[in-house]
This record gives sequence, structure tokens and C-alpha cells, in this order.
Amino acid sequence: MTRSLPGERSVFGPRAARLGLYAFLFASAAFFLLPLLLVISNSLKPMEEIRQGNLLALPVKPTFDAWLTAWKSACTGLECGGVRPGLWNSIKITVPAVVISTLAGALNGYALAQWKSRHANLIMLLVMVGLFIPYQAMLYPTVKILSSLSLFRTYSGIILVHVVYGLPYTTLLFRNFYVGVPEEISRAARMEGASFLRTFRSVILPLSTNILVVVAILQFTGIWNDYLLGLIFAGNDNLPMTVQLTNIVNNARGSASPNVNMAAAVITAIPTLIVYFLSGRYFVRGIAAGAVKG
Repeated sequence: MTRSLPGERSVFGPRAARLGLYAFLFASAAFFLLPLLLVISNSLKPMEEIRQGNLLALPVKPTFDAWLTAWKSACTGLECGGVRPGLWNSIKITVPAVVISTLAGALNGYALAQWKSRHANLIMLLVMVGLFIPYQAMLYPTVKILSSLSLFRTYSGIILVHVVYGLPYTTLLFRNFYVGVPEEISRAARMEGASFLRTFRSVILPLSTNILVVVAILQFTGIWNDYLLGLIFAGNDNLPMTVQLTNIVNNARGSASPNVNMAAAVITAIPTLIVYFLSGRYFVRGIAAGAVKG
């Protein structure tokens, strides 16, 4: 048995650490991916295989029939149109809500970062209070306010709700990011005669690509996956995909079809996966640059 001399570097140290890191990453990936793979696998099975009860087995005769049923003919109550109507509703709700809440949060965050006053810290404290209050506690007052404005269960009302509930979160993220931006940049723009809004639009926003993508992705995920607010405030003509998915799963007409339910769940999740794949590198850059630091 040989012993390492003091100061001698062990040959197996870095290799063991690397193997341990790979093992941890593999276990973490498996923990999050196995449920998704299980859902996809069972969505590709016909009902004959589902009835055999072995949900962990791979499909013997994979088919996309359950996907087609979930997309265009699954019953969501009295109507049997699948999740297809909810896709366009979710897009109409999510895109403007993400754009408005992200840009408004950026403007608020930049203003609070530039405002060197104790009042700015007080307002930031109030923003954080609004961030940590569960929105379930504000549902009834929100319903009363929207009803008085004739916006309850309307397209404009559900967008307004998502924007207002998302502003504390986006403001906090942007404010933390803009605090780290050198003040000389804004000062130089003001010396050139640029106004506050001109400085924000022409100087600050071009420097904020990473944080804009981070906030937009987080907002998109939260709004797209929302169920409760869409159910209460969207109205019957604007129900998002998540509500359609729940109606399919809880539908009492006919026999239960787990493969159709799982296919509908995967279809509902595809847009968020596409967004992450297309903008993932910017998201990582934003995290690495401290976009979500506390």
C-alpha cells in the first residue's frame, strides 16, 4: 500500500470528482426526465396495452391516435374539440401579457435603480410585499375590481390580471440587474441631452438582452402553465389550454382514456419546451451574468 507524500497531488482526486459530478448530473437529469418519458411512452400506446397495467413498459405498437384524439376530438365537457381551441386562446393571452409585463417591469426596475432616495427603497419594499402575497388571497378583490370595470371574464381582463400579478416579480428582477449597470452609462446619455425614456429605450434596453430573455421565459412559463387565473378571469370564450386539459382529464363522458390524457398533457407542454430550446443559451447567459441575483 502506497501513501501520498505531503504536497503530492493524487492522480485519482480530479477523476473521482469528475465521475461524482457526472453521476450527480445523470441522477438529476433522470429524476426530471423519467416522468416525462413515462408520459410520452404511455401516450403512444393503444388502449389495449394500457389496460394490461404495465405503465413502465415501452409501447409495443406505438401509435399517434391518442395524440390526434387529444388534439381535435377529445371531449372537454359538452364540446368535443380537444385542446386545439385552447392553443390559440393561450397564445392570445400569453404573448401580450409577457411583452407588457416584461417591458413594464424593465421600466420600473430601471427607474427604481436610478432613483437614489429612501423612498425608492420603501417602494421596493412594497413591491416585494406584493411579490410574496399569494395571489389566491387577492382573487375576490380582483374579481370585484374587474367587474366594476366591465372586464371580468373578458380577454382584456385576463391579460390585465397576468400583467398586474407579474409586475412585482419582473420589477424585482430588472431592478437587481440594473443596479449593477455602471451609472456612467446613464450619466453620459443625459449629458448628451437624452431624456429618461430616451436613455432607457436607446441605451439601457440594448444592454439588457440577457435579462429580457430570462424574464420573458419565466413569465411565459408561468402564464402558459396557469390554470386558476385562466379558469376564473378568462371567460368561456378565452379558456387557455390548461383549462381544456383539465376538462379532458376530468371528463365523465365515456370510458377513461389515460393515453389521451397523457397526450393532451404533452401537447400542452410543447410550447414551453420550444421556447426553452430556442432561447436556452440566452437564459443561461442571463443567469451567469447575475440576472436573478438576490
